[in-house]
Amino acid sequence: MGFKCGIVGLPNVGKSTLFNALTNSNKAHAENFPFCTIDPNIGIVAVPDDRLNQLAKISDSKKKINTTISFVDIAGLVKGASKGEGLGNKFLSHIREVDAIIHMIRCFDSDDIQNVNPTVDPVRDLEIIETEMKLADLESIQKRLDKKNRRNVDNEELKLLETAQKIVDEDGDLTLITNEFDTKIVKNSGLLITKPKLYVCNVDEECIDSGNNYTEEFKKKFGEKSTLIISAEIENQINQLEDEDEKKNYMKMINMPETGLNSLIRKGYELLSLQTFFTSGPEESRAWTIRKESTAPNAAGEIHSDFEKGFIRAETISYEDFLNNQGWLKSKEAGKMRLEGKDYIVKDGDILNFRFNT
Repeated sequence: MGFKCGIVGLPNVGKSTLFNALTNSNKAHAENFPFCTIDPNIGIVAVPDDRLNQLAKISDSKKKINTTISFVDIAGLVKGASKGEGLGNKFLSHIREVDAIIHMIRCFDSDDIQNVNPTVDPVRDLEIIETEMKLADLESIQKRLDKKNRRNVDNEELKLLETAQKIVDEDGDLTLITNEFDTKIVKNSGLLITKPKLYVCNVDEECIDSGNNYTEEFKKKFGEKSTLIISAEIENQINQLEDEDEKKNYMKMINMPETGLNSLIRKGYELLSLQTFFTSGPEESRAWTIRKESTAPNAAGEIHSDFEKGFIRAETISYEDFLNNQGWLKSKEAGKMRLEGKDYIVKDGDILNFRFNT
């Protein structure tokens, strides 16, 4: 299924620089003035997974296909965006289309890069963005609850909107509705503030290892669990190195254990409760993304809807058993292959082969 992350933030915080680094491209204009990005840039990136490399070797596969993640570089937001200031209306409509939001926060000082605010204050900057999203949601809720429009809203969505309206009236946290309603209903509501979020603190090279006063202040307010410290400029420099050993040596020199892309993907999978299963054979080894707690028929449906409709059984081997027994044949001989039915909950790393009726 892959997933789509929108990179948002105030102008000149490093969104386009990060996008170019993550997607190893120069699609996004990174200029020193507000609104250099107008239409969103979209980059599809292969998700690195060493397990897939191992499977392809064991199965002697002709092809190896990674699962993917999409990054969307969205125009910079300003105060008043919910009322159309700057590129507000475009900005907010583009956010509605993504699965998760990467909040890019300026945590560096620079005389060379303009700041739309007089000071560097990551907490204030995020609160500007969150407030504009909340105001946009409030307007959307009120429109849909209006007498003329509510007849077009089904009962479950109506309950969600009424609950959301009550939370807003009491100045509460709109994200709480994600605990009260089905994930699908919340997603279909299109409310911006309910989307899963990652916070990326953009720092300079000197602070990549341990952060700085700005990142410490931010983490105290919003927590470490969903906060990443990244230097967009460093990520760009790493991607410009063509030799893999050069990249590794450079990262080692600046005490950087993994790239920002790997960090974002790992955090993103945690945030959206995603995991990976594999198919592997002589033609191809391939990684597939599914939500945690997905059943075997759900996983089959990721490959083709006919596989889910006609699902009979899933031949299943864990990654460790496939590795230890060097493939399907010896895993079967060792009794490590299981036939799982419709109720089986797929585990991260499972290698699956589906039996189905056509």
